[in-house]
Amino acid sequence: MVMSTLLVVLPGCQKKEGPAERAGKELDMAVEKAGNEVDKAAEKVGEQVEKAGDKIQDAAKGNQ
Repeated sequence: MVMSTLLVVLPGCQKKEGPAERAGKELDMAVEKAGNEVDKAAEKVGEQVEKAGDKIQDAAKGNQ
């Protein structure tokens, strides 16, 4: 019975988020999303650079 009472009472003791905390969480999520997009773009650029390097090597081999 004591455990049941604690399970009901304890969640009411939690501190509620204010506007600053919510804004901070939203900012964190936005920064994380932007970082993921930058990582994807960097990966694509790296793939393109690799392809260009392969073409240069192939062209150089053909000139020898």
